[in-house]
Amino acid sequence: MAFALPELPYGKDAFGDVLSAETFDYHYGKHHQAYITQANDQTKGTDLENASLLTVIAAAKAAGNKKLFNASAQIWNHSFYWLGLSPEKKQPSAALLARIDADLGGLDAFKAAIKAESAGHFASGWGWLVLEGGKLKVTSYHDADTPVAYEGVAPLFTLDVWEHAYYIDYRNARPNYLDALLDHIDWDFVEANLDGQGASRADQG
Repeated sequence: MAFALPELPYGKDAFGDVLSAETFDYHYGKHHQAYITQANDQTKGTDLENASLLTVIAAAKAAGNKKLFNASAQIWNHSFYWLGLSPEKKQPSAALLARIDADLGGLDAFKAAIKAESAGHFASGWGWLVLEGGKLKVTSYHDADTPVAYEGVAPLFTLDVWEHAYYIDYRNARPNYLDALLDHIDWDFVEANLDGQGASRADQG
């Protein structure tokens, strides 16, 4: 079965000025869709044609197929990114907040760390909150790279810092975009991913 653009868990206008409907039209409707088209074109007629997205990512990495890795990893990264955002402002549960306090020094410290990591990330990529070695960790990956390509790294939340994620609404002010999205984290999604199964939540096929 071919990969498809996943449905958003909210309307394209749900975030108002934080992320405009125009940004969704381009980022989701064109960029995300383009990666899907590319991956489908590259896997058609191969032994990966009916494989899951996670299987394609792993196979492309193992084979050194950068073109297929980039397309398939970007499908997964974007799908996970949309799921981690909430139109409404939420707060982490007491249990999750305790984990954040213990591993990252508190909620404000986490937001400062992932903003610094993401704002300071040179060129295109992704800022991440992951679970590694049983602890929460802030990190980033370049271009299409993704935590699902690494053993022992479980994704919890991500921030897209490719320019197409924010340029329509924020122009070159990446820090302003990050500040806005850090008030719109879907903490229920983050907490669910503490089970180590976050990779499966953006899988398909």
